Amino acid sequence: MVMDSAALYAKSLTGPFILAGPCVLESRQMALDVARELAAIAQRLDVTLVFKSSYDKANRTSALSFRGPGMEMGLAWLAEVREATGLPVVTDIHLPEQAERVAEVADVLQIPAFLCRQTDLLLAAAETGRIVNVKKGQFLAPWDMKNAADKLRSTGNGRFWLTERGSCFGYNNLVVDMRSLSIMRSLGAPVVFDATHSVQLPGGQGGASGGQREFVPALASAAVAAGANGVFLEVHPDPDHALCDGPNSIALDKVEGLLKRLLALWSVPNAD
Repeated sequence: MVMDSAALYAKSLTGPFILAGPCVLESRQMALDVARELAAIAQRLDVTLVFKSSYDKANRTSALSFRGPGMEMGLAWLAEVREATGLPVVTDIHLPEQAERVAEVADVLQIPAFLCRQTDLLLAAAETGRIVNVKKGQFLAPWDMKNAADKLRSTGNGRFWLTERGSCFGYNNLVVDMRSLSIMRSLGAPVVFDATHSVQLPGGQGGASGGQREFVPALASAAVAAGANGVFLEVHPDPDHALCDGPNSIALDKVEGLLKRLLALWSVPNAD
């Protein structure tokens, strides 16, 4: 049985959690296979894990890039993943009118970084009563996320996470300021570190984004040490052939080792 959103949020307040899965839903079978393996890993390690995948990547670099199966088919696949594995699921929304329909399936509605200032989108997501995960825009200072937090709370829904995913640093590059995790935590919400998008090279391949997945373990470890409540990972069975964000995704067979490392760090007493 999948825990409800209230129970999931309560667990995120008291212990570490992971958001993990393929960047985009490539096929029903691949989604099920990855989710089953992630569920098995989560059970072995006794860690809360939310399956992440997008039914539509509306912000791809090129109009020719693969976007996903679309909302209706994608939500059907996510519902099947949820039923088959017992994992809660998170997926992106891009328009206010998508919120209510997606909330029928997803336990967490995710706001993409480029859309984190869209008032109507934030309000519609929060009004569903689901957890809302807001990714900090690459163009925002961490303290600017107070405005997003205030918009969400104005609906009466205080269940949300704030996610760090790096800041623009020159052209086609991102840099992570670990101070942002503490700053956003001070806004009264659990914070997530997006370890895979933080090593992305936006538009770095001309018609697609590049990435440096070899830095994911180091940055994820630093973020946990810096106080991140959760870690977001894009995972693929064969990242070099992924249809979206392959260069910054980590291989499925590397996930368990990385999570063991992160859980060891989470177990270290807080110096504060």
